[in-house]
Parts: sequence; structure tokens; C-alpha cells
Amino acid sequence: MRAKLSYAITAAVLVFYFGLVGSRGIMLIQTGTLVTVTFGVAVLILPVIGLWFLWKNTQFVRKANQLAAELDAEGGLPVDELRRTPGGRIDRDSADEVFAKRKAETEASPDDWRSWFRLAVAYHDARDTPRARKAMQRAIALHDGRTVEA
Repeated sequence: MRAKLSYAITAAVLVFYFGLVGSRGIMLIQTGTLVTVTFGVAVLILPVIGLWFLWKNTQFVRKANQLAAELDAEGGLPVDELRRTPGGRIDRDSADEVFAKRKAETEASPDDWRSWFRLAVAYHDARDTPRARKAMQRAIALHDGRTVEA
């Protein structure tokens, strides 16, 4: 719940910021000189890109949460079997061991979105966020019945 609240607050602040930047871009365009119109158009592009990125990221998180809920209902969420340091951080060797299991599971059934979801969690636990995101995107695509390139 805390993560959802912080995400919502961050999204709201970003939308406010994009609105503020957009209004400045419009003000620059309304000035009417070549330089200010050019800058105004450039400034308006930033909120458009930002809103697109925020929308895509929100869709990704929503779909990943749907998969987690479905997997939880099936009893298929990965069990937290990771050792932790006294400070609460995940032990690197432990994360590597779990990752090896998840990778083997995914290689055994590459068309199963559930194994890709669990692999994404293992990547995340191993602090490899880019690969975790790609694995989760693959899980979402497989779940939705879309074809996925290798």
C-alpha cells in the first residue's frame, strides 16, 4: 500500500510539473517572436514525452500487479527463500542461487508467463533492474497472448 501511495504522489507531482511547464511553453508561444515560439514548442515537447513515459510506466506497473494477483490466486508466487544480511539486504550469493533456479525453470518452459514472472522477481532480487523489467514485459506479453521475440 505504501508503494502505491508514493507512486500516486510522485505521479501527481509530475502531472502538476508537466502542466506548469506546458503553461510556460504556451506563454512563450503567445509572445510571438521567432525565438520564443521556437523555445515554446521545444518546451511543450518535454511534457508530452513525460506524460507518455508516465502513462507507459503506469500501464506496466498495473499489468505486472495484475499478473502478481493472478499468480497469487493460483498459489504460484515465488516463495521468499533468500538469506539476508543483518541489515536486511538480500545476500548476493543467495540471490544468485535463486536466480539460477528461476532461469532453469524459464528455459524449461519458455512460453509460460508464470516462469517469466518468477524470473523477473529473481532478476530484481539480484539487483538487475533492466533485465527484471524485460523479463516482466515478456511475462505480460505471453499472458496477453502476444508473440514475443527471443
